[in-house]
Amino acid sequence: MKKEIAVIGLGRFGGSIVMELSAMNVDVLVIDTDEARVNEYQDYYSDGIIGDSTDEMMLKSIGINNYDNVIVAIGDNIQASILTTLILKDLGVNKVTAKAQNSYHGKVLEKIGADIVVHPERDMGRRIAHRLISSSVVEYLEVSSNHSIIEYSANIKLENKRINDLNLREKFGISIIAINRDNDIIVSPDPQISILAGDILILIGSDKQINNFENFMERLK
Repeated sequence: MKKEIAVIGLGRFGGSIVMELSAMNVDVLVIDTDEARVNEYQDYYSDGIIGDSTDEMMLKSIGINNYDNVIVAIGDNIQASILTTLILKDLGVNKVTAKAQNSYHGKVLEKIGADIVVHPERDMGRRIAHRLISSSVVEYLEVSSNHSIIEYSANIKLENKRINDLNLREKFGISIIAINRDNDIIVSPDPQISILAGDILILIGSDKQINNFENFMERLK
């Protein structure tokens, strides 16, 4: 069965999600108080509603609890974001993903039951910062408040070395959980595998450990 996802709030964040989901052939319901925004994305969703997501009766009438995931992408109105999230969980929505404006907002969303809380502005800032510091960082993904995963493009200092010989866990406390080699993902690679030119290492560790690794590798260049 095709997944059905609802997106509440069609700002830049919500709109980009709607377009991406549409490209993935997902049935999307959008809800926004602004008619112009709903019309703007009409080519990307299956159903659009101009309405207030803090209206519990409206959400109940459209069967919001039947959706696989409801994304609360409301922009600057933190009160509406919190109230909407609370109503969705009260109505029995299985999975609510909510956008947080700041760390305090995020904590409140977690406490009232949001299943996933995203910090797009903060996370994008971290991605940019890591790419500025290290030209080898391809991608950066926060997995908890102090642990992250990075995609690290193997440079000449890593090429032709076996994973076991690098001692990344011993030296930095980080682990190679996979290798992207010519778009083929090697999961839990054998420690005896040698790293080749063009490999992208998928590393996990605490933010401090990853920073130490990045800084060390940059000094070797």
